[in-house]
Order: sequence, then structure tokens, then C-alpha cells
Amino acid sequence: VQLQASGGGLVQAGGSLRLSCAASGRTFRAYDMGWFRQAPGKERDLVARITWNGDSTYYLDSVKGRFTISRDNAKNAVDLQMNSLRPEDTAVYYCAAKLGYAREYKYWGQGTQVTVSS
Repeated sequence: VQLQASGGGLVQAGGSLRLSCAASGRTFRAYDMGWFRQAPGKERDLVARITWNGDSTYYLDSVKGRFTISRDNAKNAVDLQMNSLRPEDTAVYYCAAKLGYAREYKYWGQGTQVTVSS
């Protein structure tokens, strides 16, 4: 699976961005998908996750109620809608894929920069 993330940019606090991750390969629907972020000098965090069939999601506490992860298996795509953005959301965002039973994410996109100005 090859992943291509897009949609990052510069936005003012309180604004919105929608990140998209396009996947290649016919097996996309078999993978759980996650969005991670990493700010300079900080560890990489799992921001949101969605299971292969979309029936379960997970969100980092700090983004609950503001971010929404979704997927379209017919289009091989997973999105992250980010609303009410805060300066602390500034980071490079990555999409990643893993099989449900796996502990680690195996496939990673190249990252897209999100910058939220105060």
C-alpha cells in the first residue's frame, strides 16, 4: 500500500482544514487507517484511527469533538476533518496503515504540514 497525504496548510486559530490520504492497491479496504502528527521536538502521536470497515474510531483526547476521521473504501481514501483548530495542533500530519491484528503501522504517507496561527 502506498499512501499520499495532502490538504495541509496555514490557517488561523478557529479555522478548519481537511486532510486527505489517497491509497494505492486493491487491499486498502483490509487496513485500519490512522492519522498521526509530530510537532518539532515532540513525539509522534496517534491523532485518530478508523478500522478497516469504518465501524470503530479512536481520537486523541485533545482532538475529540473537533476532528473527524472517515474513509471511503471504494475510493481508497481516508480523510481527517479538522475544525476549531488551535495553535497546538500545528504539526506534520501523517497517514498510516496497518492490518487489524498488527501492533505497528506498516505503511506511511509522506506527511503534510499543518500550521495554525494564533
